[in-house]
Amino acid sequence: MFKLIRNFFNGLAFGITQIIPGLSGATIAIILGFYFELLETINHFFKDLRKNLKFALPVLIGMIAGIILFSSIVNFLLTNYSFPTMLFFIGLIAGIIPHIYAKVREDGQKLKPQDIALIALPFIILLTVSFMHETSVTDPAELIDTVGFPYIIFLFIAGILSAAALIVPGFSGSFVLLLLGIYHLAIYSISSIRYLLVDFTNITLMLNIIKILLPLGIGIIVGIISMARLIEKMIKKYSKRLYTIIMGLLLGSILALFREPIVYQSGISTAFVIIGIVTFASGTVTAFVLGKKRI
Repeated sequence: MFKLIRNFFNGLAFGITQIIPGLSGATIAIILGFYFELLETINHFFKDLRKNLKFALPVLIGMIAGIILFSSIVNFLLTNYSFPTMLFFIGLIAGIIPHIYAKVREDGQKLKPQDIALIALPFIILLTVSFMHETSVTDPAELIDTVGFPYIIFLFIAGILSAAALIVPGFSGSFVLLLLGIYHLAIYSISSIRYLLVDFTNITLMLNIIKILLPLGIGIIVGIISMARLIEKMIKKYSKRLYTIIMGLLLGSILALFREPIVYQSGISTAFVIIGIVTFASGTVTAFVLGKKRI
């Protein structure tokens, strides 16, 4: 029973990270200690169906609950207290870096030129993309009315890309949605589910939610299944190289996040800076302590 409850709360935390741009769900899964079990379950689901269902169902239920129940809360925090809130999540990323670095240096050797290149390449790519993407936001309520078949296909492809990022530590699925310009539309649709739960007769709202979240969700499922197998093989065969790439992604994520307008949308005051330093330190310590036992 304890394991079921733990898996539910792991899924809850994993789900919450999916609605926060820049925060990697895979990184949180590593910190909480269920990332490798998650990969194993996805890739070998039918090998031991009963065992895998005991793990997957509470995680999946927790993930869905985290996304639906906390989308409004996260939206509130990011609207009113975005700076200290995002600094906490940036701290979570920073806190895991020493452990990833230890994995890179596990053989005791100094970093070689190829190691530095594997850190620098994803770091530069992530920063370059963050400078290139459009930061203006279209009103989701207006955009949802114009969604047609071509955009539905685009949502499916976006789901695959975001899921690929979701399963890679250091890269955020929601950040990919932000880069593709559909993050706010996805959050708007998820947040609207609570209104549908109150009034099931609102067919227009139901259809609007379905035409956004269904193709996005199917794309995410396809992306997770295809990417999980690749990551598992890389962990087994190229562990050091994978951790080296992850380190570059983590470092790039931190700097890319500081460029995001969402960090500063609630404004910056002296109080926010002080609280932000505290939340950043809290996130860093939390990730470092938990990661020490699980990475």
